Amino acid sequence: MKIAFHGATRTVTGSKHLLTIDANEQILLDCGMFQGMGKDTLMLNEGWGFEPAKLRCVIISHAHIDHVGLLPKLVKDGFAGDIYCTPATADLARILMLDSAYIQESDVVHVNRIKEKQGKEPVVPLYTEEDAKKVFPYLKPVPVNEPYRVTDHVVLTYTENGHILGAATINLEISQHGRKTHLTFSGDIGRYADLLLKQPAPFPQADFIIMESTYGNKMHEGKIHAAEKLLQNILETCIGKRGKLIIPAFSVGRTQELLYLLNQLELQGKLPAVRYFVDSPLSIETTEIVKKHHECYNKRVQDVLLTDHDVFDFKGLTYMNTAEESKSLNDIAEPCVIISASGMAEAGRVKHHIAHNIENHRTTIMLSGYCEPNSLGAKLKRGDPEVTIFGLHYKVKADIRSIENLSAHADYADLCQWLGCQDPTAVKKLFLVHGEYDVQQELRDRLLKKGFRDIEIPELHQEFGLG
Repeated sequence: MKIAFHGATRTVTGSKHLLTIDANEQILLDCGMFQGMGKDTLMLNEGWGFEPAKLRCVIISHAHIDHVGLLPKLVKDGFAGDIYCTPATADLARILMLDSAYIQESDVVHVNRIKEKQGKEPVVPLYTEEDAKKVFPYLKPVPVNEPYRVTDHVVLTYTENGHILGAATINLEISQHGRKTHLTFSGDIGRYADLLLKQPAPFPQADFIIMESTYGNKMHEGKIHAAEKLLQNILETCIGKRGKLIIPAFSVGRTQELLYLLNQLELQGKLPAVRYFVDSPLSIETTEIVKKHHECYNKRVQDVLLTDHDVFDFKGLTYMNTAEESKSLNDIAEPCVIISASGMAEAGRVKHHIAHNIENHRTTIMLSGYCEPNSLGAKLKRGDPEVTIFGLHYKVKADIRSIENLSAHADYADLCQWLGCQDPTAVKKLFLVHGEYDVQQELRDRLLKKGFRDIEIPELHQEFGLG
């Protein structure tokens, strides 16, 4: 038995981990798209490192594109097995994959117009909306905390991990040659004080653990301070500068948290009387799905729902669905707040909003979470004086802000708390994935001091025996 790492290795996107039980039984844990990797992104997404047709099944931790975004390409390239996920993940994955395909097709049209003028070869999307729809019949929802046999040798049990709606830790009991091996894959671990979701749950003792490490060397501020920072940016930009506050935000999780915070500010009588726009069809669809799955909410949100039937709505909020509505925001001169996908500002409508407003000193662009180092969001965050968007160069005259404490990822303390249910001496090997290499090295040193004895930081396509 062995495990090979074909994504999210010393970086935070492209999650794909291949478990080989024997020559006839291979299971893929996550099937994520690489994002924000600069000129290497397309090459990384084109290659697998394994043969999709040979996979028995895929097990998904959650619906973010860097964990499900290559499922359409996987099916297109020959995979025809079951794809296991939680019920909420199935709901989200359908719309996220369709949106990813739509963005790719739309961006290709825009980019190819520029390439044609430059005399360069056109590009094609990784997959289309029709390719994405072909994945749907393979999705098999599995409830949390209920053991489910996925192959003759493997039983899957999901446990809560609090990252986004439907996100769960993957726990596998593998029977082979008369013995049982327990392997746990964290997916992305959430916060123990999340605004909306239940906290991560303890999981069975594991022999092998694959754990994310995005914020493995940092401590987040409490999310209570996020509302204060959000309010401060609205006041400074919309009231003080009479400008636009543009917030790149992931459609799943981050957008709903922002709406929840804005709703809380209204309930407290603090919300400034300006216009608020959610400009993303995916964010609109996602919010409706989030409203359906009350079972995922924590007790605090459940209590608010007793007096406020919609915790994501407030005065002044408008959803912008069509492309024409989105473009109309360019003509609005009055102060406003625009929440639009994607969170790294690497794709979607927010790129157009940034391009249209980045050279206006009255604009503020507020990054609301982690940005991969090569993404547009990261370039803005680190203070690049000039950026390239859709092949064109723009001087950064807008104010750039960030609100890091909204992160849906566990910090160092959360990661240690998540591991707290384990006897470290019983863990044969712990693999760190989904993190930058320097962060992972720091986290490895800290976990060694906590009693974990064998910690690996895999390289891309590296394989390990699970003896």
